[in-house]
Amino acid sequence: MRRRRRFRSPSWTASLTWKSAVFLTAMCCTLAALLGVLVHTAVTRQTVEHAREKALARLEVVTDAYEAGEPLPRGSGIDPPGLPGSLRALAAGGERGTVVADGPHRPGDPDGQGGPAMWAAGPADGRALATWTDYSHSARTIGGLDRAIIGSSLLAIAATLLVGLFAVGRVTRRLHQSARVARRISAGDLDARVNDPRTARPVRAQDEVAIVAGALDTMASTLQRKLQTEQRFTADVAHELRTPLTGLSAAAELLPPGRPAELVRDRVQAMRALTEDLLEISRLDARTEQVDLAVHDLAPIAERVVRASGTDTEVRVSGAARVETDRRRLERVIGNLVANAHRHGAPSVVLSVDGAVVSVRDHGPGFPAYLLDGGPQRFRTDGAGKGHGLGLTIALGQAQVIGARLDFGNAPDGGALARLTLPEYVRLDDGDSAGNPGGDRGRRGPDDPDGSTGNAPHAS
Repeated sequence: MRRRRRFRSPSWTASLTWKSAVFLTAMCCTLAALLGVLVHTAVTRQTVEHAREKALARLEVVTDAYEAGEPLPRGSGIDPPGLPGSLRALAAGGERGTVVADGPHRPGDPDGQGGPAMWAAGPADGRALATWTDYSHSARTIGGLDRAIIGSSLLAIAATLLVGLFAVGRVTRRLHQSARVARRISAGDLDARVNDPRTARPVRAQDEVAIVAGALDTMASTLQRKLQTEQRFTADVAHELRTPLTGLSAAAELLPPGRPAELVRDRVQAMRALTEDLLEISRLDARTEQVDLAVHDLAPIAERVVRASGTDTEVRVSGAARVETDRRRLERVIGNLVANAHRHGAPSVVLSVDGAVVSVRDHGPGFPAYLLDGGPQRFRTDGAGKGHGLGLTIALGQAQVIGARLDFGNAPDGGALARLTLPEYVRLDDGDSAGNPGGDRGRRGPDDPDGSTGNAPHAS
């Protein structure tokens, strides 16, 4: 069975401006229609009553003339042609009445009917004695009033809509400004503030948008202070640990050979590595890192990192590109990804270079759900105590510093997959790149580490 597609309204209909415009238009139309009906009803009733009184007064004069046997005035008669049937029947029954209907035929009238007239009729020897007065002027007056009501209503709706949209637009612009600042804060710019002028003076009355903007600024300031405090604490702890660790490392070297000495040296080395990681994270948090950009061939860098790691990692190169990056930081990122794959994954570990993309994939249980949802978290791993969760955190931070994108996912057939996408270097001409510090690196011979090329997969 084919499922019926549900109608989806355009995205612009969800905006507050559009909803306000619809609401204001609907309310103005309703109010204009209500006032128009009331005014039309009141004026029409007053006009009809005036014409009825006039017609009944004329009927009195015609009745007196009829009873005196005098000629009937013009515009009256006994059972005149055009007299409405309902009024004829009312007069035949011995009662008087009035009605607005078409008047008697006028010579030259193309439709065979006269204009609107106010008829008045009464009994006269079993027949209807009737008279009529011109009602066209009153009808034109009511029609003009209706047109004036419609025109003024449209003008009032347009003016109200413009003023309302202007007022709502000011509110929505302030809300959009708050939303932009909130997105900047969530992206890491803790210096972003709304700075709504209505929050500058506490004694000044504030609307709801100003209250939200002030609360957002206060939250950003509080968050910034807390993060700065944590960053200073991390940096201070790391710095304070370096001195005793240096002495402890020197003392461990003086221990006599044996298993206890090996365990002490191993733990000291782990503590030193953790301290260096904490210092690096503190520098990344402070956003004080300076990049040294140059143009490099990506494949030799990846191969060199694998060789330096001393791990059994397969390298696959297909269509490697030249990238403009900081080589030291790039090596740090790739090295951390390879180390994490061996520490928390399972063989085989494959590093692939495809253009400007470096992928590191293992065949273990894959990245945990919390990492896929929110990214790496410090001092949190699912590796049964192996590691501190700082390697991927540093890799992600260094990738952001060099302008690369690091994505984490799991392969369809199992295993963790980290994908690093670097900005590819594009030569604008066929000549040498003047002033490019890395322009000669791509033309070095195979004996140079940076100029070596390799397109065939190999194990390291």
